[in-house]
Amino acid sequence: MSINRDREKESVVAEQSAEPELIAADSVTADLEGAKLAVDLDDLRQTLQRRQADFDNYRRRIERERREDSKRATARVIEALIPVIDGFEHALADNFRKGFELIYKHLLDNVAKLGAERIEPIGKHFDPHLHQAMDRIETADYEDGTILHIFDPGYLFHGRVLRPAMVRVAVNPRPPSRNIVH
Repeated sequence: MSINRDREKESVVAEQSAEPELIAADSVTADLEGAKLAVDLDDLRQTLQRRQADFDNYRRRIERERREDSKRATARVIEALIPVIDGFEHALADNFRKGFELIYKHLLDNVAKLGAERIEPIGKHFDPHLHQAMDRIETADYEDGTILHIFDPGYLFHGRVLRPAMVRVAVNPRPPSRNIVH
């Protein structure tokens, strides 16, 4: 019997000494799993941040494209109204003044509210980006390239030329050539 008791004591002692090793092994396994979960969580957070940044960039790009689309649509409306303004200008020149003046002023105000700005080039130097020369006059009274008359005004929309101003430009006369061809 004493042999059985000794064996039982040895087995209890062996079990008790194995428990700390099992606990230590379980602790290491739990630490490894915890570290893996922390890495996975960090990866998911980074992925979420990238996706949120991508979405914010997408939203900003869509808003910018919508603003540009709106500007293009407004530019088309203004381009369509410019000939009407020209017609009123011609009618005003023929003394149909009072009624046409009101309509003309109202129409110009509305076009300006939409963002169009009139090009007023008289007395300025000719710029081919803003003006279209329809006529030229040789004169020594003005500097070469000075705009003397506007046939039709030009219009800008947010810095973009909708229509160049149709103008008459001063050109200095050339001295007669000394080389006479017979």
